[in-house]
Amino acid sequence: MLETKRLYMRPWEEADAEILYQYAKDEAVGPAAGWPVHTSVENSREIIKGVLSEPETYAVILKETGEPVGSIGLMVGKYSGKKIGEEEGEIGYWIGVPYWGQGLIPEAVLEMMRYGFEELGLKAVWCGYYDGNEKSRRVQEKCGFAYHHTIEGVECSLLGEIRTEHISRITKEQYEERKGNGSDGKNE
Repeated sequence: MLETKRLYMRPWEEADAEILYQYAKDEAVGPAAGWPVHTSVENSREIIKGVLSEPETYAVILKETGEPVGSIGLMVGKYSGKKIGEEEGEIGYWIGVPYWGQGLIPEAVLEMMRYGFEELGLKAVWCGYYDGNEKSRRVQEKCGFAYHHTIEGVECSLLGEIRTEHISRITKEQYEERKGNGSDGKNE
């Protein structure tokens, strides 16, 4: 389990299906990240058993309530959808609409970066967002990711769409420099 001031992150449980459905049925959440809205509690339960049971995939739990409010994952090496090295990872995340704008996902991303660099020994962490997903772009900027490249014509197979994806990256050296400067993304 990973922990921050306001959050902890733990593996998803089937018992989380109802609360997951409450957030994942919202049109503003999944499609921006490249996945379809959830259609039922049972659909959310199946997503938990499949997609959200992957290694290093966590429910983002608000300490105040003890309930999941979003999700975050770190796909290392071949588990990433991007062509990255075995000592690199890719972070993916989303949060329910009622929690937008509170800095919770940047807080979770910073902890995932710490875990990846300091505990897993990663050399770089990648992140991406689809054209138009300004909230995700802003999270990456706050956390110190720097624009790396853009990919046109990305197949978003779960939605049957072709999109443009912007890719950003932070290296271990950049992470350590930010940490040494006391920059944690909270006031940016």
